[in-house]
Amino acid sequence: MLNVILGNLVACPDVVLWGIDLKGGMELRPWAPCLARLATTPDEAAHLLADAVAVLDARAEASSHGNTRVWEPTPAAPALVIVIDEYAELADTAPDAVPYAESIARRGRAVAVDLLVATQRPTQKAMGGGALRSQMSVRVCLRVRERRDVDLILDRGMLAAGWHAHTLDAPGKFYVLADGHNQPRRARAYLFTDDHVHATVTRFASQRPDLDALSQAATAPRTQAIKPPSEPSYEDPEAALSMALSQAPDDGLTVPELIHLTGMGRTWVYARLQSLATAGQARQVTRGHWRA
Repeated sequence: MLNVILGNLVACPDVVLWGIDLKGGMELRPWAPCLARLATTPDEAAHLLADAVAVLDARAEASSHGNTRVWEPTPAAPALVIVIDEYAELADTAPDAVPYAESIARRGRAVAVDLLVATQRPTQKAMGGGALRSQMSVRVCLRVRERRDVDLILDRGMLAAGWHAHTLDAPGKFYVLADGHNQPRRARAYLFTDDHVHATVTRFASQRPDLDALSQAATAPRTQAIKPPSEPSYEDPEAALSMALSQAPDDGLTVPELIHLTGMGRTWVYARLQSLATAGQARQVTRGHWRA
């Protein structure tokens, strides 16, 4: 289900995606070429969410001065969607990050800073005692093992109202609760395989938008200058790429820098980065910046 949603989001020219996957990037790393940032540790997750709140605050202040109540996403001023795979893991291992997530859930919609949260353990503790869950205006519920989980995910009284997610009888079947979807109607998601992910990433990785200048400036204090680690070596582009990534600074190297260091073209560099990311040998630390 998450891959289906991501497959649609990466095709949007007015959406920037950040990701948090505290299972070492196991679920989101295949999407890394389409993610402007990917956090795989508790510290990275906390910094990423803090930056998202900074973007939110900057946009809110700009909107107030411009007398506009809603940020309308465009390719030049895209929405920011933070994808969190297994939110329960974030709550357990990065409790300092939770208030940032709750702030985004409360205040982010008007300025197009949104959360996409997935979890297999929707307990009261994992969801912050309901503080985050209560702000979720769109909820998708796949099959649950226990009847009581229906009310926990969708809201109190939904089980009695006919939302019987515990009876869903096949992979990919779900209910969606949102404006305009107030009656229990079963649906089923497409099966989105690893091959589909690879093909989608290959198609859209080079077309992803950047954040607008205002939003980039809001996170600028966290950005460090990036310097190439060595002089270019064209004899073995594969080895040159591996060395550059392994010696890259914390904020990574840009694709133009990797092109310079390997002597290869943009298509070759993107293809190799995608292959290395899939193998867990490279990661995109921020939009367009890579390291091992």
